[in-house]
Amino acid sequence: MRSTIIEVRVKPRSKQERIALTGQGIEIRVNTPPVDGRANERVLKMLAEKLDVPKSAMKILTGVSARTKRIAVEGLIESEVRRRLREE
Repeated sequence: MRSTIIEVRVKPRSKQERIALTGQGIEIRVNTPPVDGRANERVLKMLAEKLDVPKSAMKILTGVSARTKRIAVEGLIESEVRRRLREE
């Protein structure tokens, strides 16, 4: 099965939630605090919805307690991930 590893920068406790492609990469703003893994869970849920994959198809590989995370996405190649993230 195909998979892609993406690097994201998470900004917890944001007023608005969003996923954006910036000059620095993928930025995800969540309104949940980084306590007890809640921000990580929200990041995975938002990505799953945006990429149209089950949440179980994603796993945080590195950065569980950091703002910069590497996430494996099963079932999609990198170009498809980028295309889906660009869609409004």
